[in-house]
Amino acid sequence: MNKKHATISRPHLSLDAPSSSGEAVGVALAPRGEGAIGRERRPSSDVHLAAINLHKTYHKGRTAIPVLRGADVKVRRGELLAIVGQSGSGKTTLLHLMGLLDAPASGEVRFGGNRVDNLPSRQRDRIRNGKISMIFQFYHLLPELTTLENVLSPRMIRDGVLSYMRHRRQHRADAAHLVELVGLKHRVDHRPRELSGGEMQRAAIARALVNQPEVLLADEPTGNLDRGTGNEILKLLRTLNRQEGLTIVMVTHDDSIAAQADRIVRLADGRVVAA
Repeated sequence: MNKKHATISRPHLSLDAPSSSGEAVGVALAPRGEGAIGRERRPSSDVHLAAINLHKTYHKGRTAIPVLRGADVKVRRGELLAIVGQSGSGKTTLLHLMGLLDAPASGEVRFGGNRVDNLPSRQRDRIRNGKISMIFQFYHLLPELTTLENVLSPRMIRDGVLSYMRHRRQHRADAAHLVELVGLKHRVDHRPRELSGGEMQRAAIARALVNQPEVLLADEPTGNLDRGTGNEILKLLRTLNRQEGLTIVMVTHDDSIAAQADRIVRLADGRVVAA
């Protein structure tokens, strides 16, 4: 990772997040680059992440189940892109392939102009743990860890034990800053079973941001939440996108949620049918 972004800088930008009393409080978001302060960023024409002619087939016994049948998606740097489609259209599979959580049967995934799906596993792991992060509909928080420890876990994995321990004070400060950013300062020592669905999703977002990724992939980030809480999560993602220039790809089945994105890609039967 570029040394300029090795640690989270101190507050400049702010967004409203709920406090323990339920009132909105201003908390700071560290700038991702020069000139970010005080204005919204807009998507550029650069292709940041691309899926090219992706095919993926799963097998159940001897039965082949094709899920993707030549999907093509290009994500511009700094945009919030929504991928929509009916259940079974291949949305989540496409997101997992773009996030290097799975490998395509054929086709390519490109990041920053370079093909990455065919890299050795260690290089894919580094991209997945530093450049591309993912949040899930069902959070996937580790139940035995506190909120702060869950947020810290990707950095522990990235740095290794010795390096992490040498810089643990700064790492904990960075993670605590993110926990405050997403409105969970009052839940820092709570475990997932003590959090609401919205709070768990906020913790998952903070965890995804701890290594300062360039791209955030969100799989139905509001799908397991009530409408009000889902709107809060969407507002948080939109603020990260607009103020920080964070590229976000969001899968959703809800057209009203997708309508708030910069651009919509629609999948049907494993192919892009509209954009």
